[in-house]
Amino acid sequence: MTVVFRTSNNHVTLLLCRVLVACWKAFARLPISRAWGAAGHEIVATIAQIHLHPTVLPTVCDILNFTSTNPDKPQCHLAPIAAWADRIRYRMPWSGPLHYIGGVGDHPPDHCKFPGSRGWDGHSMLNVLGAVRNTTGLLEQYVHGESSITTANEALKFLVHFVGDMHMPLHLTGRDRGGNSDKVKFGGRTTNLHAVWDNFLVAKAIRETPRNYSAPLPSHQIEFALRGTIYDPYVRRIMWEGILSQWSSDLSGWLACPTLVASPSIWQKVLSAFTFDPSDTDDNTLCPYHWAQPIHALNCELVWPPELDEPPYNGGLSGISSDSAAFAGVGLDEDRDYDCDDSTEEDCMLRGPPHPLLQLDTPKYAGVIKDDLVVEKLLAQAGIRLAAVLNWLFADDGDDFAGARKLRTPKVAIDM
Repeated sequence: MTVVFRTSNNHVTLLLCRVLVACWKAFARLPISRAWGAAGHEIVATIAQIHLHPTVLPTVCDILNFTSTNPDKPQCHLAPIAAWADRIRYRMPWSGPLHYIGGVGDHPPDHCKFPGSRGWDGHSMLNVLGAVRNTTGLLEQYVHGESSITTANEALKFLVHFVGDMHMPLHLTGRDRGGNSDKVKFGGRTTNLHAVWDNFLVAKAIRETPRNYSAPLPSHQIEFALRGTIYDPYVRRIMWEGILSQWSSDLSGWLACPTLVASPSIWQKVLSAFTFDPSDTDDNTLCPYHWAQPIHALNCELVWPPELDEPPYNGGLSGISSDSAAFAGVGLDEDRDYDCDDSTEEDCMLRGPPHPLLQLDTPKYAGVIKDDLVVEKLLAQAGIRLAAVLNWLFADDGDDFAGARKLRTPKVAIDM
């Protein structure tokens, strides 16, 4: 299976068809990276499930072909399929480019271009923003009886994952393969910048979640969506301190989309072939590009340490070939994303850098991220937006969510 595109209503519709051998070979050589790791994606899916309208979950479970008969548990959970798109990447290498996006010339922290003056790296719609738009379109077709449940099954699993990917800042920049090529230290571990955001910051936050969040919250809606995982207390904290408190007045803004020109002129269409047009991915209801802009800006504001471009840390990649820089972390659990199919064993070996590596588990870096709830807010935004899209797609016709021109803010009940 692979992905091809056709134009419909100024949007690109994702279709499934047979893979071409040439495309397989081309996509197989593209860099591999994962956003948030499995735990982060499952946390996003759990937050989304907490906010699903009651009429939506049965449809979601039907599409996923799993419905529990236990009345004390949800019919199904989104979390177990949240990392599916990463697990099948070796079997579906064409899907690799759909996990990220990078503007041509984007180079945080010096300048953040989204997109660059010459658009995006690669195909203009073979990226995570196009993937969010297209998978949503496939599910909308399913609702209208225009696509099969098999197509909807894959589209839903991809959508749950891609919304998470879109909220990981380093999946929105092409510099150094999203930080995969930039070796750093985190605590006592040697890793790379991408892995710090992929795994280490989330793992640290889960470990340091206050013990009081091990107890249930006074909300059946929240507790019913939890599965007894190691990150349940962390989800409770994001809900209680963030979504229900600090960010409660921001939720509608997280779902807002700017008003776009309804019908581009012929000259706008001609120019859009050479430059990026937001209407390629965004409309007045769903706007992944608009949502991603402030997330991408974090790469210049916070995510990319300027010290990586300064002595003595800017020599950390010496001795590693440019073609195999992304493989520098082979052997570490956090860097198991990389394979060596196209490199020699010598190229894949981790060679000791001649200069010190920047330590990021510090008050100046990890401490600021923790104090400002940066990761927690990104995970919350992803979960709220995913829930709003699923409610818009699948809520019964009589509900306020169904067919609305704008995504509506999901509500959470607190038991008194």
